[in-house]
Amino acid sequence: MSNTSAQRLAALRERMRETGTDLVAIGPSSHMMYMSGLDPHGDERPVMLLVAADHAGLLMPALNVDSSRQKTGLPFFAWRDDDGPGEALAALLKASSLPEGPSVVLDETMRADFALLLLDALPGARRRFTDDTVGHLRARKDEDEYRRLKASAVLNDRAAMAGFDALRPGISELEVAAAIRDVYKAAGAVPVFTSVCFGGNGAFPHHHTGETRLKEGDAVLIDTGGRLAGYPSDMTRVGFFGAPSEEFGKVHAVVDRAVEAALAAARPGVAAKAVDKAARDVIVEAGYGAYFTHRTGHGLGIDIHEPPYLTATSETVLDEGMVFSIEPGIYLQGKFGLRLEEIVILRADGPEILSDMPRTAQIRT
Repeated sequence: MSNTSAQRLAALRERMRETGTDLVAIGPSSHMMYMSGLDPHGDERPVMLLVAADHAGLLMPALNVDSSRQKTGLPFFAWRDDDGPGEALAALLKASSLPEGPSVVLDETMRADFALLLLDALPGARRRFTDDTVGHLRARKDEDEYRRLKASAVLNDRAAMAGFDALRPGISELEVAAAIRDVYKAAGAVPVFTSVCFGGNGAFPHHHTGETRLKEGDAVLIDTGGRLAGYPSDMTRVGFFGAPSEEFGKVHAVVDRAVEAALAAARPGVAAKAVDKAARDVIVEAGYGAYFTHRTGHGLGIDIHEPPYLTATSETVLDEGMVFSIEPGIYLQGKFGLRLEEIVILRADGPEILSDMPRTAQIRT
């Protein structure tokens, strides 16, 4: 087991003591990757990492054990297709030495049949999800995670700029997206998503990049992210092909002020909903409240979307080390959409922006 995995396992057990948790059950997911470094093949064969106070082990199909041993020193409780997972799971639970009616945390991304297999083997178990255990740990990034996220963000700057630099009359959204993905690939990163939106397509927050071709007078929105050394990036910038309209400039200024307001509000000890409100108030006061149709932000780590979530109702208290987006937007149907997204890590004195790319509009002619 790596030093990182050992440290995270120790931190999880401390958190389990604090929350009165007897068992944490993790499926083949980003939670398992975070805790053990394992990213096992996920199919219908049950795979679980079970962590108890004095034991941790892996339920694993026998055909995957040898490859998984290369990444962890945790014990395997292997099962074959001929026999099924029942006996191996019973042996793992016996080794876990659980009390009657244990308090069990389930990986919320685990397949339902995996979860029910476990719960059926634990009569009287009280169950909840990972928010206050694994999720709590993952929300607070360590320095190694910060370095990976920062490097991924800086690469993303180059990728987004390549997209704007590719703009020319008649180019398609798909062709611009290809230019962006080439930057990730050249750096050894994996493209995760690229949304290129010309003109009115930007008014759809989750527009699917297509064959629309660029023309004079189009606003351009690029929301893109890649994965470098296991950690993703996510950023949105906007531009204009030709001379920007007065309305575009006005809306851009409003959204940028909303970003600044959210950055000013984000401090350790502040509720996530207060950051959402700070951004939303700027947009409402400017008369565009009906056109800001989504939350202000989401957490970013191994997953592109993970806690904390910055919504109008989130009571999550922000803490040092949390990484999240701040991405207010205004979407004017038939005209354009304008969203500016920063990924930040929260420090003691406020947020540090991971991107080095300015939020100024990228004007191309």
